[in-house]
Amino acid sequence: MALIVHKYGGTSMGSTERIKNVAKRVAKWHDAGHQIVVVPSAMSGETNRLLGLAKEISEQPDPRELDMLASTGEQASVALLAMALQAIGKQAVSYAGWQVPIKTDSSYTKARIRSIDDAKVRRDLDAGKVVIITGFQGVNDDGDITTLGRGGSDTSAVAVAAALKAAECLIYTDVDGVYTTDPRVVSEARRLKTVTFEEMLEMASLGSKVLQIRSVEFAGNYKMPTRVLSSLTDPLMPLEEESVSGTLISFEEDTKMEQATITGIAFNRDETKITVLGVPDRPGIAYQILGAVADANIEVDMIIQNQSVDGKTDFTFTVPRGEYTKAMDVLNDKVKANIGAASITGDAKVSKVSVVGVGMRSHVGIASQMFRTLSEEGINIQMISTSEIKISVLIDEKYMELAVRALHKAFGLENA
Repeated sequence: MALIVHKYGGTSMGSTERIKNVAKRVAKWHDAGHQIVVVPSAMSGETNRLLGLAKEISEQPDPRELDMLASTGEQASVALLAMALQAIGKQAVSYAGWQVPIKTDSSYTKARIRSIDDAKVRRDLDAGKVVIITGFQGVNDDGDITTLGRGGSDTSAVAVAAALKAAECLIYTDVDGVYTTDPRVVSEARRLKTVTFEEMLEMASLGSKVLQIRSVEFAGNYKMPTRVLSSLTDPLMPLEEESVSGTLISFEEDTKMEQATITGIAFNRDETKITVLGVPDRPGIAYQILGAVADANIEVDMIIQNQSVDGKTDFTFTVPRGEYTKAMDVLNDKVKANIGAASITGDAKVSKVSVVGVGMRSHVGIASQMFRTLSEEGINIQMISTSEIKISVLIDEKYMELAVRALHKAFGLENA
């Protein structure tokens, strides 16, 4: 049979009872003859608890020690799941990332995977064991534990699946697939049976919380079929039913793209806007601004530069809400005086809303329909960015849910 990787999120691992249910589900797949590798997250809330303890000790904990602390949540999960499998008669063995090893760079709290040694895992699989590997973490060249950032267990799972050349990576979560938008915002949202890699990558980058963006990048780069499905169903449901449930991320554009213009509406509350006012309009000014921000390990999203007036221009960009204060400090301390900027302003109450769909390639008028819909709702657009299959706008956060509902209806996404 096939080699399958299962990934279970924190909610799925949220209690010993749920861990026992995960063990039953894994055992069912193993009984069907599959080789199974499991990558679980820490128990629900555990990572937040650990990081909260760190903040009680220090306002700015050392990143190396923060990774050492945060990694313990997943180590507890893998050990408990191995015990649960052993209790129902399955041979199971758990490994921390450094034991595999999963090698990463040394960017503590945001490490990137460089390589995975699959020899030990394959020996265990060939011996009939279920192998359980910590998500979210690895080890650098100095032997220090590193973590991949929040949501990194998804990345770990897809990376392990790619390294092992698995037939499929199943991402079990507390939702039953990928929807046209968040059902908590739009009750008419539909679950998608399939979504293309490109669409999922855009939706993940635009704030969809179903999958972490780096996991989608891995899936696309290594052509790893990935399915998002629910862990809250009966763990003993028929395998034939479970294996085709949820949403499959595909790697060929939908043959019905001529009809399916827009696949979904994504949104992100985690946005802040920063404007550097009155900067000299000369070559290299964008680098001087964004270079300092990048050196502080702060991610930049949307960018716009106004037209030059009397040799001066304004430069606006967005950063994650959690890095807003840090970015403002960097700009005020290291950039403002050096480039002769008049002032730096910010807005921490903005949100991004996007329409996504491969069908946009062959349809015109998507942007005008989007802008008309927002205009009719009295919603002002502050920034716009586009790609081949998406259009994003930055708006006041108080209008975000209204915008999502209006666009979902305007593009007919509630219809099958």
